[in-house]
Amino acid sequence: MFDYLIVGAGFAGSVLAERLASQLGKKILIIDTRSHIGGNAYDCFNDDGILIHKYGPHIFHTNSRDVFEYLSQFTQWRSYEHRVLASVDGQLVPIPINLDTVNRLYGLSLTSFQLEDFFASVAEPKEYIRTSEDVVVNKVGRELYEKFFRNYTRKQWDMDPSELDKSVTSRVATRTNRDNRYFTDTYQAMPLHGFTRMFEKMLSHPNIKVMLNADYREILDVIPFGKMIYTGPIDLFFNYRYGKLPYRSLEFKHETINTPVHQPVAVVNYPNEHLYTRVTEFKYLTGQEHPKTGIVYEFPRAQGDPYYPVPRSENAELYKKYKALADATPEVHFVGRLATYKYYNMDQVVAQALMVYKKIVEAGDDTSEKANRELARV
Repeated sequence: MFDYLIVGAGFAGSVLAERLASQLGKKILIIDTRSHIGGNAYDCFNDDGILIHKYGPHIFHTNSRDVFEYLSQFTQWRSYEHRVLASVDGQLVPIPINLDTVNRLYGLSLTSFQLEDFFASVAEPKEYIRTSEDVVVNKVGRELYEKFFRNYTRKQWDMDPSELDKSVTSRVATRTNRDNRYFTDTYQAMPLHGFTRMFEKMLSHPNIKVMLNADYREILDVIPFGKMIYTGPIDLFFNYRYGKLPYRSLEFKHETINTPVHQPVAVVNYPNEHLYTRVTEFKYLTGQEHPKTGIVYEFPRAQGDPYYPVPRSENAELYKKYKALADATPEVHFVGRLATYKYYNMDQVVAQALMVYKKIVEAGDDTSEKANRELARV
């Protein structure tokens, strides 16, 4: 009998499997519908031998020393600071918007102090910041909002920024200096040998068994276990009792190009008429040396794997109904993006999983076949 059945072999499930097995001696079965571990962070070599991220770029960054030190048990790191350019008005300019962005776009030579005055002169102050549009025009005005954010957001979400919660564009900073790093976190690095290798080491404990290409619902009455940790879609767990929670999905078009380098940075955003939102070149992320290079185009889609919860108030209310069902199901721990209907960075998922582990320890979480029988009736 397994002490825990863990549904999903991404960050949330793998961290909890590792902690429960290595620290508490629990026997773990971790199960995933996909043919691989690692969730969306899975990386692999393509047919040309180039290391790619199958589900789009995953860049690790965190301000949490605890998270960084925890993951450092399973990987060495290579330093990497992410930089992004945006294709605007026929130029590639830094995003987040900074001093160089404005000077290049408008042919100016402003200083940092002058840029503050420039932003103040074009900003449209909002008494209440409610939407993603409000966030941007309040900071940098209407023109830069149109150039950098409106079309990109409309492609990404199939909604105008004025229809989306302020959280969508609040994630993107605006700077008055020349700092062109996309993130400013204390720890910025990539797993030296890739994310998949890191997951393999995380799940290598003898108490952990991995089952792939499998649906957990098919084994509930077959394999005995105590409690469950669930990292899949919360609405699916409850058989869509209140309807589906809306997500945006992505389609990835991978290409190999017969040149060592294709673009000047890892990611170029296209907030314009192109159907794709961005293009990523993986060798910047991986540090791999290869005579060819691999890129991926991202096309937002309404259908497909669930990637981004749609941040609107009515969706938050729908999630609250499922959260109430989850709270009334104590034999299951709901962890991760899909199970909590919230967009998390990788480090945030790791931190959440470590917190759930801590709560399990503090609660003296026991396992029993009674819990298994209860789950079979959900």
